[in-house]
This record gives sequence, C-alpha cells and structure tokens, in this order.
Amino acid sequence: MFLLKVCRAFNKYKIPYAVVGGHAVNLHGVIRGTLDIDFIIEWKLSHFKACEKALNEIGLVCRVPIKAEEVFKKRERLISEKNMIAWSFINPASRSEQIDIIITVNSKSKKVKKKRIQGDDVNVLDINELIKMKKESGRKQDLIDVEFLQRVLNEKGN
Repeated sequence: MFLLKVCRAFNKYKIPYAVVGGHAVNLHGVIRGTLDIDFIIEWKLSHFKACEKALNEIGLVCRVPIKAEEVFKKRERLISEKNMIAWSFINPASRSEQIDIIITVNSKSKKVKKKRIQGDDVNVLDINELIKMKKESGRKQDLIDVEFLQRVLNEKGN
C-alpha cells in the first residue's frame, strides 16, 4: 500500500506529519476516491530536507525543479506570487503514486491521531482539525467532505 510506504519513510526520518485531504477523509470513515495523498509537515528546514530525502528514497521526484531548502525559505513568496499551495512529488515509474506536501498549513500546532494500518502507525489529522482545514479552503470538494465528516462526528456523538 503506497500510503504505508510513504508513512514508513516519514517515520524512519522522524518527520512530524499528518495525512490530510481525501485519504484523511477515508481514514476517518468516509469513502471518497482520490489519487494523490496529501500531507502536512512541521515547518522546520530539517523536516523539509528529510521529507525530500525520504520521498526520493522511495522513488518519488519533485514535479518542478525546486529543492527542500528553497521551498522552506521562499514558502511565503511561493504561496503569494506563484499560488503554490503544495510541494508535489510523483513516481515516474508509477504515475499513480503522487504526494502533495501542503505548504500552507504547519502540522506543529495541529492535533494528530494515530491510526493503526497493517501493523504500522499512520498519523492522520484529527477529524475536527480536518473539518476546520477543509472549511478554510472553501473548495467545493472540501465542503462536501466537511458535510460527510460532520455526519461521522454526529454518529459518534461528538
């Protein structure tokens, strides 16, 4: 499973991360199709460099010629001037293996839940945090996700 492969690589390098996006929605119990896997990481240069190294080790390459240090140091400019919200990686040998590191959200202050998948721990953004993040994006699919995630919360009595 590709998700586990990436999470194992992040865990190996002790990168503080959380799965967000469609895969996080799935991990919270809502069935939703999505191809790429979205992550947030803690904003430290060492984490960006470790992330790049970990992803390269499992065969992923950055979609655009930009290195970890540049993404970290120029993050605000990339967001404001280039409308870049994600640092994207793909496996050229298996194009269905795609990763986006969301650079607009820092995982440091976010509540993360551990989910056990096939014997491995996977960090997923807490459902309430995920709902908040998706509401803030305002994208149509994210607002649909919010609706379904809130149903999950209601079913659990939260």
